[in-house]
Amino acid sequence: MRMILIAGGWSTEREVSLSGARGINDALLRLGHTVRFLDPALEFAEIIAAAREADFAFLNLHGSPGEDGLIQAMLEEAGCPYQGAGPRASFLALNKAAAKAVYEKAGLRTPKWRLFTGIPGEAKDCDLPCPLFVKPNTGGSSLGMSRVAEPEGFGPALDKIFALGQAALVEECIPGIELTCAVLNDAPLPVILIRPRAGTIFFDYENKYAADGAEEICPAPVAPELAAEVQAMSLAAHRALSIDGYSRSDFMVDAQGRPFILETNTLPGMTPTSLLPKAAKAAGMDFDALVGELVRLGLKTHEKARGGAVKAKG
Repeated sequence: MRMILIAGGWSTEREVSLSGARGINDALLRLGHTVRFLDPALEFAEIIAAAREADFAFLNLHGSPGEDGLIQAMLEEAGCPYQGAGPRASFLALNKAAAKAVYEKAGLRTPKWRLFTGIPGEAKDCDLPCPLFVKPNTGGSSLGMSRVAEPEGFGPALDKIFALGQAALVEECIPGIELTCAVLNDAPLPVILIRPRAGTIFFDYENKYAADGAEEICPAPVAPELAAEVQAMSLAAHRALSIDGYSRSDFMVDAQGRPFILETNTLPGMTPTSLLPKAAKAAGMDFDALVGELVRLGLKTHEKARGGAVKAKG
């Protein structure tokens, strides 16, 4: 097939996106496709025209644009199939506060949270007790995130995020172990345990992408009951957000063994150190097979949508 591989963009996660795209490009070539690389930061005006000429678009974008649903909406305008979540699900999942509201509606356990927008006159205090995590509301890869141990650190943590032009999600800290679980084709993959490297207190950017970063163990060495609950919550979040194809949700598990869902990623990382390829490998699927499956699922979603549109017109 004639593929366009869309990666790069202008978010703070641009380099992560480009890094993953290199491996995806090679996999698509090995699978027999022709590939045109397209970077929205440099070729935004060409996206719709290129998509009209392509058989499929493979997205490897993080943050905005990409995970916010904008590029997906443009591809749908062009009638071009792509993998993963559609515009609505992408927008809801990328906005952490919106995703948490969806989780709560679905009965999923999530840490207590507050949203700070940085509007003039907004108070910079919070009724949640420290320690707290302060995160960009629509960012990823833990960029800009702070752990606030004392109340006096709260204002500077907010300012750090407001300087990025972001609203801030403030979340209670759940001490415990960190787990993550991907969903592929409406079925959960093996759970991964994440152990941040020595001297760090959370799974930050360096832990995620450095060669000597966090230890990631798959399948996670946890009780089968806990793994099953995390898998069930991942699938429930995937469905509650109406995500197609695949996703990956992150969790903290408290001292009582209760998992709390933190967020859901609609375009999980695809670098050599990323979690989705690791989970797929544990399930018996190598990287090329994973890329091929994502293409298959994207085509399936596109055909289903086309069938629905034809039926509605009839």
